[in-house]
Amino acid sequence: MALMTRIIGIDPGSRRTGYGIIDSRDGKIAYVTSGIVRLPEGPLPPRLKIIFDGISQIIEQYQPQHMGVEDVFFARDPRAALKLGQARGAAIVAGVNAGLEVGEYAARSVKQAVVGSGSADKVQVQMMVTQLLKLATSPSEDAADALAVAICHCHSMRSQMALSGSGAHGYARGRHT
Repeated sequence: MALMTRIIGIDPGSRRTGYGIIDSRDGKIAYVTSGIVRLPEGPLPPRLKIIFDGISQIIEQYQPQHMGVEDVFFARDPRAALKLGQARGAAIVAGVNAGLEVGEYAARSVKQAVVGSGSADKVQVQMMVTQLLKLATSPSEDAADALAVAICHCHSMRSQMALSGSGAHGYARGRHT
C-alpha cells in the first residue's frame, strides 16, 4: 500500500496569502483545495494574526504533513520586502506550530519545477498548475502560485528520497526548517 502525503503550499503576501493543498501518492499528484486568505487594510500586526489564524485553521481542517513556502524575492521597496517577510513568518509559524516539516523555495525554483523555466510569468504558472492538477478552471494567481509551491515541494521530496535511496524526508532544493 502506497503512502499518501498531503502538502500545503503557501504564497505569502501582506494583502493576500494564497494557499494550495495537494496529495501525492505513487508519483501522482491530486488537487485537494486552494484559496486565498484575504487581509483587510490597516496596521500590519493584526493582519499577521489573520494570516496565522487562517493558515492554522486550514492546516487543522485538511491535516497536511508538509508545508512549502515561497521565499522572499528581491523587492525594490525594502519596506515591502519586510512586510512580505513578516507575512511569510506568520505562515511558517502556523505550520511549525502544527508540527509540519517546512521547505522554503525561491520563486525561480518553483517556476522551474512547474513550468520548466525559472523566468515563467504568472499566466504560464496558472496554465501549468491547471494542467498538472487536471482542474476544470484556472485558480486565481495567488492560489495557483501556492499550488505551484506545493508541487515544487513534492518534487523536492521525491528527488531527495531518490538521492538518499530511502523514505527519509529531506529536501534537495530549498531550505528545510
